[in-house]
Amino acid sequence: MRVVVIGAGLAGLMAAQELHREGHHVVVIDKGRSPGGRLATRRIGGATLDHGAQFFTVRDNDFDFHVQQWIKAGVVREWCRGFSQHDGHSRYIGVHGMNAIAKHLAHGLDIRCNTFAFEVTRNTNMSWSTKIDDGTVIQSDALVVTCPLPQTYSLLITAHVEVPEALLQCAYDRTIGLLAVLDSESAVPAPGAVQNPNDYLQIVADNYMKGISHIPAITAHFSPAFSEQHWDDDQHELHHLLVHHIEPWLGNARIVESQIKKWRFATPRTPWPQRIWQHESLVIAGDAMGGPKVEGAALSGIAAANAIRQLQN
Repeated sequence: MRVVVIGAGLAGLMAAQELHREGHHVVVIDKGRSPGGRLATRRIGGATLDHGAQFFTVRDNDFDFHVQQWIKAGVVREWCRGFSQHDGHSRYIGVHGMNAIAKHLAHGLDIRCNTFAFEVTRNTNMSWSTKIDDGTVIQSDALVVTCPLPQTYSLLITAHVEVPEALLQCAYDRTIGLLAVLDSESAVPAPGAVQNPNDYLQIVADNYMKGISHIPAITAHFSPAFSEQHWDDDQHELHHLLVHHIEPWLGNARIVESQIKKWRFATPRTPWPQRIWQHESLVIAGDAMGGPKVEGAALSGIAAANAIRQLQN
């Protein structure tokens, strides 16, 4: 089958790789510069920082199967089993950053980054036409859409498919992040992260202690309420405020270089209860389906691939 996957985050990559292995012709479209979505790793100077998802956990056996394969491939390793206290649940990270997982999954796929899906239409023979921003139209027998649901709604207006209103009205929390390269080690306690230390911070993670950066560098994600309140702040004033709030975890270190990162669709507030939503040969998947976070996105992608397989039966 010819399959177009819109969105090269984890859900899209999992779906695409599963179908690619079975011999289907898969094209993945993503408006970003590289695949991965929130499996995002950035270099600033000599530092390497995860600036999206900081780690992931495993609860589901199907996801665990894939994670064990990633471990064998040297892509993923265990970071720790808790931060302020051990709870026995492994926190996994990409060996060279979380984006290493995306790069591993992207291997062998036809991924077209810097490509914006402009509209999709359903053809009379039940196939799909996906128009991209340069005017090119890609034909496919099936379509998997994994971008955030508000973007999915905009994309499907021309498809004349009745998608449940409750699905498309899913709201997302925003996240403001600060990436900071330091001149010495931070005061973040071992094993390298503090979660929800106060009302305005979600996590402060030390990329040096995680083992992905050769020099000290921290990533801070701020709470949904704080991020919503300060989303439109002047950049200079916002930067000053963010630095002020992470000072307790700097210790004696000074910030050498820093960047603000904003995630507009960071976390779905009310995930759809099923892993996917399907109408004939259209499948909607992503981290807003069946549960958020890394594991939820992966399982949604796997479910999308399974749904496409069933079309041949």
